[in-house]
Amino acid sequence: MRAFYTVFFCALLLACGDSKKEDKQLYLPASNGNLNTISVVVDNILWEDKVGESIRHIFAAPLNGLPTEEPMFNMKQIPTQVFDGFAARSRIVLKIEKGDVEATTKIVNNAYAKSQTVAVVAGKTDNDIIAQLQENKAKIIDAFNKEEVKEKLRRINLSLLEDKDMENKFGITIDMPSAYKIGKADDDFFWIRKSLSNTKTIDLMVYEVPMETISKGDSTIIDIIKMRDNITKTKIPGEDGIYMAVEDAYAPSMFKTIIDNKPAYEVRGMWEMKGFTMAGPFITYAIEDKINNRYLVADGYVYAPSLPKRDYIFELEAMIKSITIK
Repeated sequence: MRAFYTVFFCALLLACGDSKKEDKQLYLPASNGNLNTISVVVDNILWEDKVGESIRHIFAAPLNGLPTEEPMFNMKQIPTQVFDGFAARSRIVLKIEKGDVEATTKIVNNAYAKSQTVAVVAGKTDNDIIAQLQENKAKIIDAFNKEEVKEKLRRINLSLLEDKDMENKFGITIDMPSAYKIGKADDDFFWIRKSLSNTKTIDLMVYEVPMETISKGDSTIIDIIKMRDNITKTKIPGEDGIYMAVEDAYAPSMFKTIIDNKPAYEVRGMWEMKGFTMAGPFITYAIEDKINNRYLVADGYVYAPSLPKRDYIFELEAMIKSITIK
């Protein structure tokens, strides 16, 4: 009988421990903050010296594919001693710890709030911290971007556009705000638009091409640009021979990524209207869909002269990254 009570008591303690962990997660406050804004928790003396310079150089670097320089992230510095309460609920946090500690970089989720990503960079010296930032910058940026895409999609899902024709045609689901409207719907091409004003718009094109359209290797980006130029010239031409094309003066950038657990190419660059004074940034994703022997292409672009464009491109990025292929 004593053995029974001992086992029962231990089980009860374990259950209470698990319950406390669940309660901690349950009662975490919701995270807050503007999209793409990092709370940098660092002592003033480090922020104003070479550690701060390194942070700004990495996380406020100009975003690829925009006509004017806009930072990848906005930043607000919070001294370590006041990082508490509401300040600790920021959605993405870069926390710098200097002291008698091993040089490390850790990504922690939901440390102080729900739906939060915290990157903790530690080192004994300034040079240790800077080395950690340089070595792990891609990992930190990726973690922050994923958190912000998730938050943007949460906001989008509050009011969704339903377009079963497009989803059934391509065998996909995609999250788009109800502010978008279908501009053109063909058998193999859909053009969705959101008006920012009488002339300014955010646009998304969705279509598919055979696998052999895009080769793998040095010519991949050339094939994608050629494909895009053909689509914009034939599917959304203007009057009197005016048409959209990738702007030659700005070399597009290409990256490899994953969407819906499938390999994808991401291309960022500038477009222009041939024969008319219009231009802006675009972002193209070609998702490899081997089962259906195709690339599913989602291509977004912005026309918003005189306005910052980073957040509009980010909205398109979040929408495209919500795609799932049935």
